[in-house]
Amino acid sequence: MLSGITVVDFTRHLPGPYCTMRLADMGAEVIKIEAYPSGDPGRSMGPMLGGDGLFYLASNRNKRSVALNLRTPAGRELAFALAAQADVVVESFRPGVMGHLGLDYEALAEVNPELIYCSLTGYGQTGAMHQLGGHDLNYQAVSGFLAANRDSQGRPVIPEVPLADYAGGLYAAEQICAALVQKERSRKGTYLDIASVDVMASWMSLNALLSCAGREGELSQFLGGLINYNVYETADGRYVALAALEEKFWHNFCHAVGREDWEEYAGQRVLDQPDVFEEIKAMFLTRTQAEWNELGMEVDCCLTAVEEMDTWLSSTYVTSRQLVFFPPHADNLLQVRGERKKPLDTMQPPPALGADTHDILRSRLSISDQLLRRYAASGIIPEGAKQDEPTNG
Repeated sequence: MLSGITVVDFTRHLPGPYCTMRLADMGAEVIKIEAYPSGDPGRSMGPMLGGDGLFYLASNRNKRSVALNLRTPAGRELAFALAAQADVVVESFRPGVMGHLGLDYEALAEVNPELIYCSLTGYGQTGAMHQLGGHDLNYQAVSGFLAANRDSQGRPVIPEVPLADYAGGLYAAEQICAALVQKERSRKGTYLDIASVDVMASWMSLNALLSCAGREGELSQFLGGLINYNVYETADGRYVALAALEEKFWHNFCHAVGREDWEEYAGQRVLDQPDVFEEIKAMFLTRTQAEWNELGMEVDCCLTAVEEMDTWLSSTYVTSRQLVFFPPHADNLLQVRGERKKPLDTMQPPPALGADTHDILRSRLSISDQLLRRYAASGIIPEGAKQDEPTNG
C-alpha cells in the first residue's frame, strides 16, 4: 500500500521504531538512521537474544540501516541529504535536538516543501512537561490510564505490555498515512506533533465523562464485576474470558451448560449475586481451558481462552491469520505482524547496524567508493558494506 514511499527514520527505543516498522510492513522503504558507532539503544536494552536486544528485534524488521556519526559535520550533512529526499521523516528525540543537529522540519521543508515530518515523543513539543524525560510507565501514569487499572488491593498495576509506547507508534503511523493522503491532494507537506500521553489520554474519555458526572468507578463495576462478564479459572489452572454482555449471548451460554435457571441473572453484579457467582466458578473448574474454549468455538456466547504464550503461538486464531512468522534467512527470529498484505516471503529480519550504509549512500547520494572509504577512515560511517550479514537473532 505504501510502495514507492521513502521514510527516513531517526527514531530509537520502541514507539518510533514500532511506527516505522508498521510503515515498512505496508511497503514503504524505511531507511533507519543510527548513531555511529553505538546504534539504536534498543540493540542493547533489556533481554537479549543472540547478542541483540529484544526491543530492537521486535520492532525493526523490513528496514535498512545507515550508520552515521551525527557528531561530525559530514555525518549531519549526509543525514540531511537523505532526509531531504524522503517522503516522510520520523524522529523521537526530545524537542530541540533535531534543530541542534540542523535536521528539524523547518530546515528540511525549505528544500522539500512536500515533506511529511513526524516528531513522536512522550509529552509532545509544547506544554509544561515537553522537556522532561519519560518512559512508558510515566506516560500511562500521566494519561490517567495507569490509575484505571488496579489490583485487588487498589494499587495501580504495571502492565507487562508497554501500551503507551505501542499506542504512540500506532497513532503516529495512522497520522502519517493520513498526511500522505493530504499530500497527494494538495502537494503540501506537514508537521506532525505526536505525544504518547495524548493518545493514552484519548482512551480515557469514557472514564472522564463518568467522573464529571460524579459516577467515577461505575465502569469498573460494569466491566469487571458482572457474572456474565468475567474471567474464570478452569480445571487445569488456566483461565477463560466470558464476555456475554448481551442477553442473547448469555442465554446461549446458559443453554449450552444446561443452566437455563441462570438466564435471569444477565447483567447482575457479582456483589449482588454471590451464590450464583460461586456456582459459576465451581462449574468452570469442572473442565479444562481447552474444553471450555472448544465450547466457545461451537456456541456463540463470547467465551474464549485467556491465551498464554505457550498456547497463544499455536492457537486457532494466530495460526489461521498467520500472525506469527520467521523471516527468510532468520529461522530462529520469531516475528508477529498486524498488517497482512505484505507476502511472508518478502519479510526481512531487522538489519545489522549500518548494514546498508555504503549501498544507500552510493545509490541515493551518488557518493563514490573512494569518498566512502574516506568517510569510513574518518569514523563518520562504518567500514565496508554489511548488506549480506542480516541480523538472525
